[in-house]
Amino acid sequence: PGPRMESLPEAVLIRILASIPAVDLVLACRLVCCQWKNLVDGAALWILKCQQEGLTGAESQENAENWQNFYFLSKKRKNLIKNPCGEEDLQHWGEVENGGDGWKIEELPGDFGKEFPSEEVHKYFVTSYEWCRKAQVIDLRAEGYWEELMDTTQPKVVVKDWYAGRSDAGCLYELCVKLLSENEDVLAEYKSETIAIPQDNDANWTEISHTFSNYGPGVRFVRFEHGGQDTLFWKGWYGVRVTNSSVTVEP
Repeated sequence: PGPRMESLPEAVLIRILASIPAVDLVLACRLVCCQWKNLVDGAALWILKCQQEGLTGAESQENAENWQNFYFLSKKRKNLIKNPCGEEDLQHWGEVENGGDGWKIEELPGDFGKEFPSEEVHKYFVTSYEWCRKAQVIDLRAEGYWEELMDTTQPKVVVKDWYAGRSDAGCLYELCVKLLSENEDVLAEYKSETIAIPQDNDANWTEISHTFSNYGPGVRFVRFEHGGQDTLFWKGWYGVRVTNSSVTVEP
């Protein structure tokens, strides 16, 4: 029989393990023996995987646990809001409240509007003369963020939204985001004030953001809701405009 795996130099074994998918390392390889567990729990393996896959920005991480978390969270980082810019009409948005003439999707810049700061955004949702609201509930486990990661590491949950008025009409805007438990109990909440945009405004797009951290164990869902209306009660779509909403889980 040839040499056993445990007789390999540690540096060679780390290189072999680094070629294995990260989920298999954590769920299977670290259970093989004490040596493999120590390597999977150590910093060197994850530093190598970060280097191999071009993940940068982890230089400030000071301990082994942070390197592993940095790897997983960097690989998974994406916008968890589906259809954030109205390219699929109202698909993926639930609990839709269609006050007045209801939600409408329009092309940028729109009447009496301004272009969006990013050229990648082409459409927006616009509200009417009574409150329009819409929401999405994100299932974190379905998106690959397992219980131990959320409970122990408690990675940052970063929420962003963009809103604007049209220059010839005043409007109102609100954002409410909740971190929910398995039973949909509220574990943390961010609620903006009711933001009033006056008539004769500059129609510029404004970003609003909030970062959840140290929110405690048990978070399984994120509920994102926003909406608004115009303040002149004009028939049609003179209310607040929203687009490019995002929820990301970050190191």
